Amino acid sequence: MRGTRVWVGRAPQVGRHGGGTALASAAEKDETAELARVIGENLRRLRTRRRWSLDRFAERAGVGRTALAELERGDGAPTIALLWRIARALGVPFAALTSSFRLPGTHVLRAERARQLRSRDGRFSSRALFPPDADRRVEFYELHLAPRSVEEAEAHPPGTLENLVVASGGLEISFAQRTHRLATGDAIQFEADLPHAYTNTGEAEAVMYLVMTYADEVPGLPDVVG
Repeated sequence: MRGTRVWVGRAPQVGRHGGGTALASAAEKDETAELARVIGENLRRLRTRRRWSLDRFAERAGVGRTALAELERGDGAPTIALLWRIARALGVPFAALTSSFRLPGTHVLRAERARQLRSRDGRFSSRALFPPDADRRVEFYELHLAPRSVEEAEAHPPGTLENLVVASGGLEISFAQRTHRLATGDAIQFEADLPHAYTNTGEAEAVMYLVMTYADEVPGLPDVVG
């Protein structure tokens, strides 16, 4: 989502003192480095499977070659919008970039070990409520948006549907020059292959649950060689 950088765990805390904050910062750095490593490995694997050079990858994604090379090395802090752009160029769901491969079966997702993506200011967060595997067409997220905040999202791949329910607070969702106001318990389903925005105009945090469904076949997917 536009302007949002990838952070994991708790939001960065500024202006606090003491050893506890230092330990938390170290843990956040470790988790961020691990996520960057996973993204880099997935990018290399998906690119080489298509037999793309970095130059060809950069051209298809509309991203600089140097930036892609840094991401593949596990460096840098990509925005969520940038990762969405790369996922569209590869023709894969967002989770294919951020998830590790796991065997199918039963998975218990412990809250204390949850990996969250946060905006740099910490006002928006997204937690995946599905096991970290790459080959899926349905994703389930818990979202938090702070009071008086806006989170803008770029268009998702063609055919993507968002089905969202507001668990607490209120929310406005805007797309196609229309705004839909949702109260606690309200739900909405809409085609998310166009820019859209979530706005919390209230004084309380908005908590939402989102199911994203991708089309089985996305028109214009890049060809996979081999």
